[in-house]
Amino acid sequence: MKTTLYHKAYVLILILLNMSCGINIEEKNILVREVESVKKHFAPDKRTALFNIDVLSGSSNFTLVGESNLPNAVDSLKAVLHKKGIEVEDHIKILPSLDLKGKTKAVINISAANLRSNPKHSAELATQAILGTEVNVLKNDGDWYLIQTPDDYLAWVDSGGIQLMNEESLLQWTTSKKIIYTKTYGHAYNTIDEESIVSDLVAGNILKFLNEENGFYKVEFPDGRKAFVRKNEAEDYNTWLSNLDFEADSLIAISKTLIGVPYLWGGTSTKGVDCSGFTKTIYYLNGMVIPRDASQQVHAGKSIDSISDFSKLEKGDLLFFGRKATETTTEKVVHVGMWIGDNKFIHSSNMVRISSVDKNSPNFDEFNVGRYLRSKRILNMEDKNIINLKKRDTIKG
Repeated sequence: MKTTLYHKAYVLILILLNMSCGINIEEKNILVREVESVKKHFAPDKRTALFNIDVLSGSSNFTLVGESNLPNAVDSLKAVLHKKGIEVEDHIKILPSLDLKGKTKAVINISAANLRSNPKHSAELATQAILGTEVNVLKNDGDWYLIQTPDDYLAWVDSGGIQLMNEESLLQWTTSKKIIYTKTYGHAYNTIDEESIVSDLVAGNILKFLNEENGFYKVEFPDGRKAFVRKNEAEDYNTWLSNLDFEADSLIAISKTLIGVPYLWGGTSTKGVDCSGFTKTIYYLNGMVIPRDASQQVHAGKSIDSISDFSKLEKGDLLFFGRKATETTTEKVVHVGMWIGDNKFIHSSNMVRISSVDKNSPNFDEFNVGRYLRSKRILNMEDKNIINLKKRDTIKG
């Protein structure tokens, strides 16, 4: 009899617990759905927006934990939950982190900084940022810093790749006179006699101008290092900017100087480029900042063709390749190149090279023509995804 009573009591407790858990599970599912809804609206692409929020269950309530660099998205989430009568404890960290003590800005301090997907050198090379680029700093993990580049790309850089700054020191850097390095590859020297090298340089590097001396620019790096750069390999930044003509022939001329540069996954400098890093680099060197990846670049500009009618294309148009959509799969963009006319396009595949869409040409690219998806026009297009350097100085973060 006693055993039966204990058994009945145990069963009752389980039923009550299950009922309670059922309510918690239902409410938690609502919470999780709301979090995902807000994330989908404000941060659909994790490469460019951070909104990592989890829902933890307590004995009597729920707690939101995680981090985001989108305070408006967090506020929107809390407003939705309040409207639905769901009370939660808010333990969400808004970035930039207070641990940075105000140093939430930085300038890339080496010719081409390797930006990783995680805070370690063995992690995937996500992208690069070149010397003089101003970035936002969100948090650190030891000697690694999570940064956001001017095109909103999120990645980790080691401390050797950046010079941390606060708002005041960044303003001093921003307002100083600059030069831009225009040769594909070269060096900055400690003296005009070129006795020793201070750093290597790649096209597009930005340095602080100090003065001119015997055919050299005397310059300063973000960390204060002084050096000399040959004047015939660089140009006053404002002069360079004002002389940009935004013509397709300029794009093609720059692109051909990179022929033979090796393919590098994550590369966006003249040391090495992946396919989208190549198109991004040549557009930047012609005064335009476009999205980082091919799957992002395809959403910029004006649609020109999607049926392999290459007669519609103009020089400078971007061609996208990949997997076509089916009834069960979505389109997947995996490669990009630039049209240069005469049935040819230039792209980074094994190395930067020129291929043809003409099956009778000796450099016919049967593989890519077979997976061609569409073409977009970027040059001189007004688009929220395209930044014109003349209208917005994007060496700033």
